[in-house]
Amino acid sequence: MRKTATPRNRINRDGIGGLEDIPNIGPAIAADLRRLGIMSPHDLPGRDPYEMYHDLCRITGQRHDPCLLDTFISAVRFMEGAPKKPWYAYTAERKRELAAQNERDISTQVKDARSRQRCD
Repeated sequence: MRKTATPRNRINRDGIGGLEDIPNIGPAIAADLRRLGIMSPHDLPGRDPYEMYHDLCRITGQRHDPCLLDTFISAVRFMEGAPKKPWYAYTAERKRELAAQNERDISTQVKDARSRQRCD
């Protein structure tokens, strides 16, 4: 019987039992994930890493290094099926996304200010 070939980057995520089994996740970040209520690697697919980061900052009452957000992105993407990548491979994505969010926020603030001026 012949075995079916599998792509090189394909990793069976079913065998990942603990958070520390995810690439880029060590004990400290695993503890951060648990603070967010993420107890298993299989809790990550479908989660928004940006919301996770903001929730952790709110829960702890401090702003964390943005590289932690890169790590959250890498963990979520990996558990959703992306190939294993170092956390810093997501830095450019994070910077683009946060810049776009900032532009949207500024645009909304300007529209709100114009709307209030018309009402006065």
